[in-house]
Amino acid sequence: MEASRQSTGCAVALVGAGRMAREHARAFADVPGVSLVGIQSRTRAQAERLAAEFGIARVCDTLGELYESSTACLVVVAVSESAGGEVAEACCRFPWVVFLEKPPGLTPAEARRIRQCAQEMSRTVIVGLNRRFYSGTQTVLEELKKDDGTRHIDVHDQQNQGVATDLGMPDRVVAHWMYVNSIHLIDYFRVFGRSPIASVTPVFPWTPDPVPPVVAAKIEFENGDTGLYEAVWRGPGPWAATVTTAGRRWELRPLEQLRVQRSGERTLEPIDPSPWDRAFKPGFRLQAEQAVAAALGRHSRSVTLDDALETMDLVSTIYGLA
Repeated sequence: MEASRQSTGCAVALVGAGRMAREHARAFADVPGVSLVGIQSRTRAQAERLAAEFGIARVCDTLGELYESSTACLVVVAVSESAGGEVAEACCRFPWVVFLEKPPGLTPAEARRIRQCAQEMSRTVIVGLNRRFYSGTQTVLEELKKDDGTRHIDVHDQQNQGVATDLGMPDRVVAHWMYVNSIHLIDYFRVFGRSPIASVTPVFPWTPDPVPPVVAAKIEFENGDTGLYEAVWRGPGPWAATVTTAGRRWELRPLEQLRVQRSGERTLEPIDPSPWDRAFKPGFRLQAEQAVAAALGRHSRSVTLDDALETMDLVSTIYGLA
């Protein structure tokens, strides 16, 4: 097993040294038994700064050096979206558990190549979809266990490829922006839905040129649950997800903040985020804990690559890209 390199704890290596890598480093460093043991980045100076901040002993120039010198059983890949697929496949050459910051490839085809590589090498790959680990999301899931009624899931998205271009994103990343960013929102259908999706019906279809102001789709589940996806492109709009049953309505708006409305009441009761979600980038601390459990061969709620790929396929279906 990958975890055999360190049986009493979890040595974690980092690939990437930008903002997201730092947030992951903070979260993983807080998990009991974890030691951050090495880092590799295309920009060595950035890697050295992050290493100094977190007391990481080894700054490496290659993935091979990172694996051989670090004793890591888990590698956290937090690189640019355009480089993610290539780096993920390269990481699969070594027998550690691979944690990929989303998206796991810019397209489902790229994600499938990563999966094929992982399968050929018998590697475990998990994906960072941190909204699943928000304390609000977790609370909704716990409360829904007590409610057998039919669910309706509303997801409101907002995207702007022009902003991505202005941020200097490569054209290939901009062209696949729904996989890069909307994956978090569309994933909520699979998080809160209880059965396989039976059908996806476009209401306002996506047309890439010119980009429409609104994309919408109706989603029906095999068990009778329903969903509605609405995305505003090139215009203002909140990121939000709601789940409604006969007795209650749970609203994540913004996604980090949960409010609950009960049948017969007009007001929504706010539910405070967990201490972890206040101290770390929301969802990251619980996500890190679950990733460590996966690396050590324990029960884990980490998002598998297969699971993330199902969400990417749903993105394709909604946007007519399949």
